[in-house]
Amino acid sequence: MHYAWLAWSLLLLAIWVVVFLALRDKESKKEMLVVSLWTSLLGFSELLFVPEYWSPPSLFDLALKTGFDIESLLFTFGVGGLAVVLYERIFRAKHTKISTKQKRHPRHNYHLLALLSAPIIFLLLLIFTNMNPIYTSIIALTGGGLFTWYCRPDLKKKMIASAFIFTAFYFVYFLSLTTFYPGYVQAVWNLSMISGILIVGIPLEELLFAASFGFLWSGVYEHFTWRTLKQHT
Repeated sequence: MHYAWLAWSLLLLAIWVVVFLALRDKESKKEMLVVSLWTSLLGFSELLFVPEYWSPPSLFDLALKTGFDIESLLFTFGVGGLAVVLYERIFRAKHTKISTKQKRHPRHNYHLLALLSAPIIFLLLLIFTNMNPIYTSIIALTGGGLFTWYCRPDLKKKMIASAFIFTAFYFVYFLSLTTFYPGYVQAVWNLSMISGILIVGIPLEELLFAASFGFLWSGVYEHFTWRTLKQHT
């Protein structure tokens, strides 16, 4: 059980490799890799979650000793790339650049604010509330997603679908942890500090995180690079 977090992170990385190799569109491969690399930086936020949310045994016991661990970098790398391309893989959507005329739409005046909304919301809640960081994250991701939706309504189909797709994927992925390591959730998650509600052994907060993460993160590449999607036939 000591290496469950490492094994779970490596499993996600293996899934990432399979999906990456299955992508035929070079733009989607670039999107997956670039977003994964940037998302991996969120692994350093593990300092905020240990031990308030959970206390996973990790490689070299780094999580318990420092609040940081190598597994978090692997995990965030994996979820970042998968969240942005699963929709494209399933629905065969391709990227196209937004025209200069489209960029002049009044809603794009809020482009920068929409991009920064999630971290701003997260920091404000972190500073001014005593919420568990998992709830701060869920609210920030959802709020950032809604701001993105307003600024980029062309991405709403991908964002909504990805929220469901990524949650379904994450649900199955999490079941691998509870199947091979029974009792791991009860031993590692700080259930007394959150709702304590388990769905087939999975903390409710994990599924809410997956839904909010898929909702915002699925459109982050298009939002940053001024691209949109069209169905490929």
